[in-house]
Amino acid sequence: MTYGIRPDTHISRYGGAGTRRDTATHYALLPLRLFLGVTFIYAGLDKLTDSAFMQSAGSGSVGDLMRSVRDSSAIPALVDLALKNPVGFGYAIALGELAVGIGTLLGLLARLAALGGALISLSLWLTVSWASDPYYYGNDLAYLMAWTPLVLAGAPYLSVDAALRSRRRLRADGDR
Repeated sequence: MTYGIRPDTHISRYGGAGTRRDTATHYALLPLRLFLGVTFIYAGLDKLTDSAFMQSAGSGSVGDLMRSVRDSSAIPALVDLALKNPVGFGYAIALGELAVGIGTLLGLLARLAALGGALISLSLWLTVSWASDPYYYGNDLAYLMAWTPLVLAGAPYLSVDAALRSRRRLRADGDR
């Protein structure tokens, strides 16, 4: 017996009765946020802890990687800029990935973090994976597209941003 409530309906703590589909829609971006956040934290830490990567030359170094993609990149000038200081560029990418991952995972300045992730992915697509043939073999383009919903929507739930918004709303209501 459902007492007048449809079987596919539940009582939501977010404002009354809603369907399971409403709840799924409500949290639809959360798996993407978790995946991108964890992946970018891992990528940043992986670079920072790889002594071979943080070198201007040698097998597995950021310098050799940049030199190897220079002629096949869509923007060789960007690669040339990175080659002026490959170690500095490597640290910038690694620390950027770490900041983006933490911001995304926590939902702290989520749209800004997602924009940073999209820009990192765009720069890597235009340089490192540009020559992938066919284009969809290059994973940086897929990451760029994955960041787009988070740039647009941010982290509206289960995030520091949402907690801060709620706190501001409560203060505003208390001032009335």
